[in-house]
Amino acid sequence: MAQLLITGGAGFIGSHTCLVLLEAGHDLVVLDDFSNSSPESLKRVRQLANLEGSSPRLQVVEGDIRSKSDLRKGFRAGKGIDAVIHFAGLKAVGESVREPLRYWDVNVAGSQSLLSVMQEENCRTLAFSSSATLYGLPERVPVTEADPVQPINPYGFTKAAVEQMLEDLSSSEQGWRIARLRYFNPVGAHPSGQIGEDPNGIPNNLFPFVSQVAVGRRQELKVFGNDWPTPDGTGVRDYIHVMDLAEGHLAAIQHLMEQRPQLLTVNLGSGQGHSVLEVVQAFEKASSRPVAYQLVERRPGDAATTVADPSLANRLLGWQTKRSLAEICRDGWSWQSQNPEGYRGS
Repeated sequence: MAQLLITGGAGFIGSHTCLVLLEAGHDLVVLDDFSNSSPESLKRVRQLANLEGSSPRLQVVEGDIRSKSDLRKGFRAGKGIDAVIHFAGLKAVGESVREPLRYWDVNVAGSQSLLSVMQEENCRTLAFSSSATLYGLPERVPVTEADPVQPINPYGFTKAAVEQMLEDLSSSEQGWRIARLRYFNPVGAHPSGQIGEDPNGIPNNLFPFVSQVAVGRRQELKVFGNDWPTPDGTGVRDYIHVMDLAEGHLAAIQHLMEQRPQLLTVNLGSGQGHSVLEVVQAFEKASSRPVAYQLVERRPGDAATTVADPSLANRLLGWQTKRSLAEICRDGWSWQSQNPEGYRGS
């Protein structure tokens, strides 16, 4: 089994992936500055993985992805890091429009610092947390990895820039094993309800907003447009259970460590689309709570339908999603109902 460095491992996707990696037998060093996450998530990961509080199988280094000295601490906390999974970064589209320099600093300069320290430490295996936002307004669905990269906001441009940096690095220096993992819409929670999505402030994404309305933290959901060319007029997206996504990271890192050096780019999505109203109805059924919503004008920059073609990940990694929208909503409600204030209620 390998020792892995997980940047941003206390976050939503990072914490679930840490649990899956531990259960698969890997040892972890997590580097996180907790600016958009909570140390509580990793305490709960320890409990779910049946680790003693001081187990060296999960070590935590508080640090900033932009700091090479912090990164070196992360590398030296273990007995030799075999590979890195890079989650650390900022991810709110609206915030990126308001604060583009901050996004370029954290997402791009932070990634450059990480790659420099990986070179120093002679570690050449990396799975990068990319995003389907790179596809912008897709020209066709389902979206394949060969479709144009055409982001429409600063967040998307920073992801595209890191992807290009990785391509340049892979071309210039032999021996790199890199996976660029383009997520679609990660949702849900661990079935225990112990770890889940805990956004700071008003949620930027549909699913946590729906769950917060159901639990009584928000008054109503705004549905942006009901005149899209979709079956019920609301936008259609590809929602992927966070546990399926975590298992996708396990499959990707194992593939990289077992295969020849390569640059791999894969979509991680379900290949199935669900509309906003379908999600609302499924969540109401799972929670037995009403989810009040208001139909409002479309938002600029939204697409009618964005759905992944995940066939490449299935072919190369042997991975596909297993969990349904009903399971997504059941597990999401389990988390939200047990943790109405998120980790802050602990």
